[in-house]
Amino acid sequence: MKKSLLIVSLILIADQVSKFWIKTNMSLGQEFKVLGDWFIIHFTENPGMAFGLEFAGEYGKLALSIFRIIAIIGIFYYLWLITRKKVHTGLLVSLSLILAGAMGNMIDSAFYGMLFSSSNYFEVARFLPDEGGYATFLHGKVVDMLYFPIIQGYYPSWVPWLGGNDFVFFRPVFNLADSSITTGVLLMIIFQKKFFHHEELKSEETKDVSEKITEEAAQ
Repeated sequence: MKKSLLIVSLILIADQVSKFWIKTNMSLGQEFKVLGDWFIIHFTENPGMAFGLEFAGEYGKLALSIFRIIAIIGIFYYLWLITRKKVHTGLLVSLSLILAGAMGNMIDSAFYGMLFSSSNYFEVARFLPDEGGYATFLHGKVVDMLYFPIIQGYYPSWVPWLGGNDFVFFRPVFNLADSSITTGVLLMIIFQKKFFHHEELKSEETKDVSEKITEEAAQ
């Protein structure tokens, strides 16, 4: 469990420090280039889901926040359970990454609305403003800043509905918490046989031992 807590803590610190700096040093929409036109720090806020997606207005936002809380509790409890067993380290790392990312974005949603003034295109947000924050508990916006427009161009004219429109890959702006969740999920998908095969072997070994004990007791 200590390894998982260390991973979660490091990611949470990095995620929140980067968001706090962006929120208190950049106005909404402001950006600067890190690696040419391929990697840009671009400040935007996401009122809904990961990677700039939105979800059914204010009620959807509240439902999403509640779902995140339930998911965080569920993942933490599952992590606590499996750390008491000999599971594959990769599984612990993957779940820790997902937990850290979920917690990082949950902090934004739960508290940023109460801690900061509203960000806009003309001024930088203030931390703990005298007039209070821009939103209530669970209604804050998630800070996003990582933008990788690696490929830019235009859709061919023959593409239905999109022909002639500009094309950018990768268009969504995201944050370290989103990256952490995505990395954890991808690791579990790619290495699922390796991660869970260990558990299957343990179950089979336990079953064999139980059968032997039962047979010996019956003799």
